[in-house]
Amino acid sequence: MGGFFAAALREDCVFDLFFGTDYHSHLGTRRAGLAVYGKKGFDRAIHNIENSPFRTKFEKEANAMQGTMGIGCISDYDPQPLVVRSHHGTYAITTVGRVNNKDHLLDVIMKNTGIHFFEMTSGDINSTELVAALINQKDSLVEGIRSAQEMIDGSMTLLVLTADGVYCARDRFGRTPLTIGLKDEGFCASFEPFAYLNLGYRDYKELGPGEIDLMTPEGVTTLVPPGEKMRICTFLWVYYGYPSSHYEGVSVEQMRYNCGRMLARRDGMSRERIDTVAGVPDSGIAHAIGYANESGVPFSRPLIKYTPTWPRSFMPTVQSKRDMIAKMKLIPVHELIEKQRMLLIDDSIVRGTQLRKTTEFLFRTGAREVHARPACPPIMFGCKYINFSRSNSDMELIARRIVSKLEGHEPERAVLEEYCDPESERYAAMLEGIRRQMGFSSLKFNRLDDMLAAVGVEACKLCTYCWNGRE
Repeated sequence: MGGFFAAALREDCVFDLFFGTDYHSHLGTRRAGLAVYGKKGFDRAIHNIENSPFRTKFEKEANAMQGTMGIGCISDYDPQPLVVRSHHGTYAITTVGRVNNKDHLLDVIMKNTGIHFFEMTSGDINSTELVAALINQKDSLVEGIRSAQEMIDGSMTLLVLTADGVYCARDRFGRTPLTIGLKDEGFCASFEPFAYLNLGYRDYKELGPGEIDLMTPEGVTTLVPPGEKMRICTFLWVYYGYPSSHYEGVSVEQMRYNCGRMLARRDGMSRERIDTVAGVPDSGIAHAIGYANESGVPFSRPLIKYTPTWPRSFMPTVQSKRDMIAKMKLIPVHELIEKQRMLLIDDSIVRGTQLRKTTEFLFRTGAREVHARPACPPIMFGCKYINFSRSNSDMELIARRIVSKLEGHEPERAVLEEYCDPESERYAAMLEGIRRQMGFSSLKFNRLDDMLAAVGVEACKLCTYCWNGRE
């Protein structure tokens, strides 16, 4: 994933830009950057944040940069923002999204213009550089942004900083959010709406799908109105959105609470069967509180996340190291685990590695039973729109591995749809297979219809591809 922030003020914006960008540190693990525009033109800095948090790496820039408009980002992959010189003039650009058809777009650009691209150390092409090249194919920035978004298979939300203002463009299907805040000194734009609250901004507007606005210190002008079709990622609420944020008017924390209540209503676990309800920190906590309040089973915190030196931005990219650190981050409270029949709620089960290790750890610490209740349905298809997980193949997903084992081969789409149906025998067999492999005392996933009801947004506006494969 990744996140970004922009500010356009009648005074220096660097303070707001620095802290607004830092508030997106939960969304990225590799690179971060700032770009500002002021009396001396453009200034930009990019740093590696794999081993040090954003605030530490950008302390110098926060005191040295000057400008009234700026953009900043936390990125999981590409170094950005980039400063580009083109027939549109000089501009800085940062993006959040995923480009599935890079090779095709590279061929089109090189055929039309002869432009070549620099490879990053990973051997890949910087997606933000590719988007800038697509924008530069057209006569105006707005036309270029619209064309780029239409050509990209995946998703693309972006900010473009120019001398005239900040162009704010939400993905054409609204798969990721973009919100504008207002205060007396000017405006800001943010992936996470909570990021500007402590900086004195109030909510001004959410951009609709495909909407493009120009933000200046004096106002916000809509250049391209929002489209009708929306497919916003439901995982924003379930997992990677910050608890204090809201999207499409729906609070992340409230949705998770609702989700837990619906889990409890359908589950029927009572104080006669379990002793305590716990959530895997941090995203499982609100789900667990909702479940506990609805069921009447006491909520407890037997696992405490050590946050002072282990925020998500410290997570390495090597999976074995990620698994080790995931364990190191959770500190047990033995008195709340020993001899307890525990119901454990996590936001999801993707590969299954971390939750299995957590379950084994709880049993070693003295738990009598561990009943797992993921807050979303089994993930059957790898995300192809926004990179919310690092899965390179569907076979990395535990649900798909169990399905292939049950079938003896990779099944056809029609068979996979049966495994997505919580009323089917195939679904029940998959559930038992996951339970056995994970070592749970029992396992029940949240149902898709209940999860969507917990969001409260029209189902046709929510992307559910990872759960049911529907476009």
